Amino acid sequence: MKKLQQLLRNIDGKGYKAYKSIQGHYSFHRYEVCVDYVQGDPFASPSKIRVVIPNAYRKIKEEWKQTKQRKTYTEDRIARSVGRAIHNESRQSKGSGKSGMIHIDMPGQEILERTAVQLTKDKTVICLSIGLPANGRRINGREAEKLFFTIIPNIMKQSIFAITDDDIEKSVQLADQHLEIRQQMKDNDWIAFVADNSILPRASGISNRPLKKAVPFESPSDNRVEINIPHREQPLTGMAVKKGINLIVGGGYHGKSTLLEALERGVYHHIHGDGREYVLTDPNAVKIRAEDGRQVSSVNISAFINDLPHGQDTKSFSTENASGSTSQATNVVESIEAGASTLLIDEDTSATNFMIRDARMQELVHQDKEPITPFIDKIKQLRDDLDVSSILVMGGSGDYFEVADDVIMMDQYRPFNVTEKAREIVKKHPITRQAELENMQAKMNDRTFLPNSLDLRKGKKKKAQAKGLTNILIGRSTIELHDVEQLIDASQTRAIAEMLRYLDDQGLLRQQKTLAELLDDLEKTIDKYGVQVFAPFPKQHPGDLARPRRFEMAACLNRMRTAKVKS
Repeated sequence: MKKLQQLLRNIDGKGYKAYKSIQGHYSFHRYEVCVDYVQGDPFASPSKIRVVIPNAYRKIKEEWKQTKQRKTYTEDRIARSVGRAIHNESRQSKGSGKSGMIHIDMPGQEILERTAVQLTKDKTVICLSIGLPANGRRINGREAEKLFFTIIPNIMKQSIFAITDDDIEKSVQLADQHLEIRQQMKDNDWIAFVADNSILPRASGISNRPLKKAVPFESPSDNRVEINIPHREQPLTGMAVKKGINLIVGGGYHGKSTLLEALERGVYHHIHGDGREYVLTDPNAVKIRAEDGRQVSSVNISAFINDLPHGQDTKSFSTENASGSTSQATNVVESIEAGASTLLIDEDTSATNFMIRDARMQELVHQDKEPITPFIDKIKQLRDDLDVSSILVMGGSGDYFEVADDVIMMDQYRPFNVTEKAREIVKKHPITRQAELENMQAKMNDRTFLPNSLDLRKGKKKKAQAKGLTNILIGRSTIELHDVEQLIDASQTRAIAEMLRYLDDQGLLRQQKTLAELLDDLEKTIDKYGVQVFAPFPKQHPGDLARPRRFEMAACLNRMRTAKVKS
């Protein structure tokens, strides 16, 4: 402490680069501060520090780290407490640029594996970004002293040293409950579970918090199940969605898309009080939509699209500007290639000609004149041949009644099972669809990204940098992820950018593995070493990273405009 204090007094008023002299480790009361990286300018990216708390000063029980899930939930709970303490102490230090800024990678409503807080065998490591104070471009040593000796100690006092064992225990118990629900889903072939009294609507289009005074979810009797989960006296009841083809229907503004959006986010676990903490979906579920203008590289979309004008090959289809139908067909095939077992589709974000072509149109425009085989004619084969289930929001086409295993109607935000009624309608109004059966497995992708796919060069340097949630700059090109809807946190995007750098540095594409094998290897690496393994300096401050799913990793690789692919 005294050494750091003296250093700050010695460099007070000097040029900003003199801050470089404070890099190192400093012992404070009950914790250690590691200054890993010092920004070169008050307006540049902030400095990186770690606060290391030995177990002797804040005991982390072994049972809280007993499973990977428990450990992640404990780290998440600590990160939230630090984030709230930072909010209470924000901007207490003054100066130019980012002076006095303190930041932790604060979790949202979902619980993700992050680098913000790391629990090791004998200590807790909290990773912070700070703006070292300056007046203009000269060091403000007095404010820096205040930052290190007053503000940061207050933050630690209000967070890691204030959080109770009961607070952490509640998070650990939630981890156990989520694990048990997932096991029950697996045992019973459910692809989703929505607990009774869940709050599905969100506060607004820009807020992911629960809507106040929303109608609580109430499961339809035909789909209601009861499960026993740990740390809860009463059984948990709710709607189980079984494997197969499931339709969500109903009038406009009755909650169809709200239910699907909750299921879309249900691949991630949610915190207590979110309203969706007991809404869980198959972790390998992928949201599918049309994505006009996206890059496509050698994808076999021939199950859905054939005989394009000018003889374009759909068994190895490539384009820099996909249409609605070709992009949605691509998204289906790429998701299955990456390992998807459930597809989530909303007609509002789909290409109409990809989803349906009714009997009258089939009669007028003969099959040999139409290159698109609509999704409705392949959905049963996806289920039967590939064991891929579907959950679809459908408000405009009753043709899907004929292929559905279960039909849920939303009415005034309440779900009702109308499967039998839908089947009666099919009998009353029969239609004849001309669907051609074929080997779906043979129509799926099995691609390898070639080593020259990754071009990170920009002048003499290499660049792979996330820009917010939906863009990654690599070399001289940009990967656009605006329509990858299950990418939910900018820290996941940062992690994907670092993975691209890792793939390039390690030369992993030279191993000529298929995309699925490459994703398997990346996931095994994260499981073994944590997501921080991809950071430039993993043993220091690893940056603000959160674990992405394999499907969002694949989405990034598939949208690279520099991709070179071998089928």
